[in-house]
Amino acid sequence: MMRGLPAFAVLFVAAVARETFEGHQVLRIVPKDEVQLSLIKELEDMIHFELDFWRGVTGVATPVDVRVPIHRLQSVKIYLETQDIEYSIMIEDLQVMLDEEQEEMVSAARAPEPRNTDSFDYATYHTISEIYSFQDTLVAENPNLVSKIVIGQSYEGRPLNVLRFSTGGTNRPAIWIDTGIHSREWVTQASGTWFAKKIVTDYGRDPALTVILNNMDIFLETVTNPDGYSYTHTTNRLWRKTRKPNPRSRCVGVDPNRNWDAGFGGPGASNNPCSETYRGPRPNSESEVRSIVDFVRSHGNIKAFISIHSYSQLLLYPFGYTRTPVRDRAELHSLAQKAITDLASLYGTHYRFGSIITTIYQASGGSIDWTYEQGIKYSY
Repeated sequence: MMRGLPAFAVLFVAAVARETFEGHQVLRIVPKDEVQLSLIKELEDMIHFELDFWRGVTGVATPVDVRVPIHRLQSVKIYLETQDIEYSIMIEDLQVMLDEEQEEMVSAARAPEPRNTDSFDYATYHTISEIYSFQDTLVAENPNLVSKIVIGQSYEGRPLNVLRFSTGGTNRPAIWIDTGIHSREWVTQASGTWFAKKIVTDYGRDPALTVILNNMDIFLETVTNPDGYSYTHTTNRLWRKTRKPNPRSRCVGVDPNRNWDAGFGGPGASNNPCSETYRGPRPNSESEVRSIVDFVRSHGNIKAFISIHSYSQLLLYPFGYTRTPVRDRAELHSLAQKAITDLASLYGTHYRFGSIITTIYQASGGSIDWTYEQGIKYSY
């Protein structure tokens, strides 16, 4: 009996330590004119409100989705009503949804461990250890097509695994894809896992993919922010940043998509360590970012860099930090237009597209701005 107590104690502490979002609501706010737009932007800058913007302020009549903690609900609603700003309740109680998600994961975990990548459950979310195990199994099953490269370590010492899909040769032109740079965007890590399986399944069957892999390599980093991702499973489901402590601050972590050396420190990133968009003390201060920077530079022949995020249907190209159009704007725009047209033909899903700064908001220190400035034209 005594031997069971330590394990029980660990489980109990984990359960107690998990942050909950009981009573938190997600509001959809719709600004009807430029005045209301600026008032909502002011709300975004009021850190004391502790608001978590899921869909940021972009334009008149474009919805803004924001999570409001229960103890701020009344004051935020009064603010909106006083300014005659229209809003609706999108999610009545966020914790109810998170509990349902957790129950689905627990049910899936009771299933027998997958014997191979065919029996892996792609329809549920997985822990970091399960994803790492999947990667190793995929490599073992497809040794002539897939290999694993460790490009660095996270702050907490987790490996930064990259899968290389290659039919042979050295320093061939390559496509980079990363998922999960923002740790709470679980559907991206899940998508990255599915991408990996689809690449090995479709090679030799799908003509377009086969031509690509016969001439290029594909590099796929599925868990780009592993410390944050682990933390979303154990402690705070909505954690977005890295997990490195910030000196002289109680707040932890840096937004790894504001930490790149492209317009670093400009508007569209925060210098406040408690902000969800905290840029960090200097460019590439996060090992998770620096490892990709070093890899891209050392490879020297990456032709496309695609970073997958979630929430909203958007296909974005540089720049985020400046309104100056990129020199290849016409080509990037027409290619994006073709891509969203093809997406719509498959599933009827409507995407918006354009440069980051003109389509959603100004954001400095972003990955694709940096890769474009490194000469990777097809950065999306």
